[in-house]
Amino acid sequence: LKSFRKSVWDPYENLPLEYARIFQFENFTQTRKSVLKSVQYEEAPAQPGMNITVYIKDVAKSYFESLTPQAPLVLFSPLPHEQKMSTIHFLLSRHHSNKDIIKSKDPLIFIVGYRRFEACPIYSQHTLANKFKFEKFFRHGQQVIATVYAPIMFSPATVLVFKKSALEAEAVDLVASGTVYKVDPCRCIIKRVVLSGYPYKINKRSAVIRYMFHNREDIMWFKPVELSTKEGRRGHILESLGTHGYMKCRFDGHLNSQDTVLMKLYKRVFPKWNYNPIVEDLAIRIPLSNLGDTISYTTRKSRGYRFRVDSDRGFDIDIDSDDDDDDRMI
Repeated sequence: LKSFRKSVWDPYENLPLEYARIFQFENFTQTRKSVLKSVQYEEAPAQPGMNITVYIKDVAKSYFESLTPQAPLVLFSPLPHEQKMSTIHFLLSRHHSNKDIIKSKDPLIFIVGYRRFEACPIYSQHTLANKFKFEKFFRHGQQVIATVYAPIMFSPATVLVFKKSALEAEAVDLVASGTVYKVDPCRCIIKRVVLSGYPYKINKRSAVIRYMFHNREDIMWFKPVELSTKEGRRGHILESLGTHGYMKCRFDGHLNSQDTVLMKLYKRVFPKWNYNPIVEDLAIRIPLSNLGDTISYTTRKSRGYRFRVDSDRGFDIDIDSDDDDDDRMI
């Protein structure tokens, strides 16, 4: 790419096989508005307060045996299209209580509304461009976009991200929080790789470069790509010399013997298909040094729940709702 911002990148070029299994909206914003509007005026056959019997098929035997009469069984009705898989983007920020190093494609646990699943996200910058730089690490103090393959979810929906604890086998630590950003398989996440070589012989504007490649085939493959140097020179490959990766190049000015020749390559990256729904309970662990911290969670109906750490034994729960059903559910 001569310009990362201005160059054109075809979003439908060289797509992975997983893209044959996902769903794409022609206009996600318009679809979201129409779906949420239709639900508000829909007449449900089962009204609040009615006693009904629900029959569920294809339930795993292990999950049925794990049910206990003391624990409630909560059923949710997905919105239209929410049973389809697609590429989901979350806008996330690191939680200050967690200091772990989080790399791209590390397994994390997501709680989005009523869904809980495990996936290995990739991260990219949150900008207004049409191409987005790949982020290798999820750092503190910045907002990133986490991309995974998951069932379609409409915003507003709060996202809590957890990582399995290294200290306790069944515990998880809160590492990030955010919201559902959008559903867009055409979002181009670009990873940059820089190859470097060094001048071997210099003759005015021509030079023999070595150590960038190690065989003739690679030189001929990357011959159309433009070269640059750390001192600002630009050039291109003329021909390959021998079979050990030496190449003759020409630049727009005299090359310094201490200069380094660079070739900048760009590649689109995609997440891995490792979506794993979680149905068992999670033991959430918060460090004892952060007493007084507050975790806010908002449901789709804009009912807020605030969990405040008062001691090493539990939470204080404040419910921003006058609905008694919410009290009983908590």
